[in-house]
Amino acid sequence: MLNRLIMKNTILLGLLLVSQFVFSQSIPKVVSGTLHRIENFKSNYVTVRNIDVWLPDNYSTSKKYAVLYMHDGQMLFDAETTWNKQAWDVDDVLSKLTKEKRIQEVIVVGVASDSQTRHIDYFPQKPFESLAQTQQDSIYNANRSNGQSVFHNGKINSDNYLKFLVEELKPMIDKTYSVYTDQKHTFIAGSSMGGLISMYAICEYPKVFGGAICMSTHWPGIFSLEHNPIPGAFFKYLKKHLPNPKNHKIYFDYGTETLDALYVTLQPQVDEIMQSKGFTATNWMTQKFEDADHSEKSWNKRLSIPMQFLLGN
Repeated sequence: MLNRLIMKNTILLGLLLVSQFVFSQSIPKVVSGTLHRIENFKSNYVTVRNIDVWLPDNYSTSKKYAVLYMHDGQMLFDAETTWNKQAWDVDDVLSKLTKEKRIQEVIVVGVASDSQTRHIDYFPQKPFESLAQTQQDSIYNANRSNGQSVFHNGKINSDNYLKFLVEELKPMIDKTYSVYTDQKHTFIAGSSMGGLISMYAICEYPKVFGGAICMSTHWPGIFSLEHNPIPGAFFKYLKKHLPNPKNHKIYFDYGTETLDALYVTLQPQVDEIMQSKGFTATNWMTQKFEDADHSEKSWNKRLSIPMQFLLGN
């Protein structure tokens, strides 16, 4: 039955991840706050991409704000500018929570993904490199349901992607906007492959990021669970590299429909690791959402939960 489920959802995953994050030139409209676009941000580590910085209503340089870095930035604010006419509507969620004084004041840095490099940017590199060469070669040869290469014939580049965030983008944000620069007020978030790279970021840079939101985390890494060594490599990595629970918060979640159904057997294994490393309800949360699918609409519906968990007053 699981194999049939995998086959059913492989088609969805292939279509979703090929087209979901096509680079968008349209500037999103926000219902609340202000959006600043930094076009074609150049990097020594990754391809050129747009950066959308959302500032809350009444943003003022007379005070400091926390910073939330979010992957797949073109899907965050405005459904009219996305390929599937869905968006996270981050501005709506954060504005409501801020007005209700449920969270600290925060700006969002939406980092656009490049459809040609997204998988190699977001695939955690050190766990991959821990695999045998034959396993690595097999993963690189994996195809999507439409026959297209998963990695677009590129090599995994997530260590460089994190360097781009930490060494190039964050210093610019810290210099340009009125924000706290310390770990306690710096967070990272994403879904699917974006959930993976958020997990990897807080493990690789625990002195930079104080919290991570990992929604519908794509533990399979590729498009099949059969004979797949990737989840095991991720779990082994987490056992060695999870940050100190005393000063870090991590949020995971998953649904039970479409692609998220593949995570039902994997996320509980991560939860066991979290418990073994000393994470408790004060610094870690995993939520299961029955009947929720793998989409921006689903992530929007539950986004207030991780936002309050990480940013709560």
